Amino acid sequence: MGKGKRYENASKRYDRERAHSFEEAIDLVKSLATAKFDETVELVTRLGIDPRKTDEMVRGTVSLPSGSGKDVRIAVFAQGEAAAAAREAGAEFVGSDDLAAEVEGGMLDFDVAIATPDMMPTVGKLGRSLGPRGLMPNPKTGTVTTDVAKAVADFKGGKVEYRADRNANVHVPIGKASFDAPALVANLNAVVEELERAKPASAKGRYFRKMTLSSTMGPGVLMEGKS
Repeated sequence: MGKGKRYENASKRYDRERAHSFEEAIDLVKSLATAKFDETVELVTRLGIDPRKTDEMVRGTVSLPSGSGKDVRIAVFAQGEAAAAAREAGAEFVGSDDLAAEVEGGMLDFDVAIATPDMMPTVGKLGRSLGPRGLMPNPKTGTVTTDVAKAVADFKGGKVEYRADRNANVHVPIGKASFDAPALVANLNAVVEELERAKPASAKGRYFRKMTLSSTMGPGVLMEGKS
């Protein structure tokens, strides 16, 4: 499918081959975000890893200091006191077998799924529903936890998940185009520092291969990477 006229016009307004500093890239992306809605700004990084190797899988979470700008909807699989704590923390959907049955029936109106460890045998059966959407709770991302109230608060407050896909690319939203530039710079730096921290010991050569920033409807802006 061809690109829209707005996208093509935006692409002509800057040098797509030149690598920009973080600050330049953010200013450019903000100026190119001309849709009628508040576009999400996303970082895409190609890493020097082999995702087929288990010791080179890059996955985790990062807290955006300026928040994500997104109204995050959360489902929590829990029972008893943990379920009550999740509701009090603001989770939209809370339950155990009943919630699992809803999800199995096609209810996927949430962005993050959190589960207590005792619920994982039940949640594990939902792999066909949750897996393809990247919603399966995982201890590495803090979504399998006994402290569900803290997890709900963290994700509501700007914590986002990241993981390398099969092509070694990591897609992470860093906020909205309406954010001021310093807020986006702070979020961008937090994500890059987290990815740097998550670098596998076995990864050789240049780690940050390519970094681009774009808004939902805008073209990608190449950024100066790190070694």
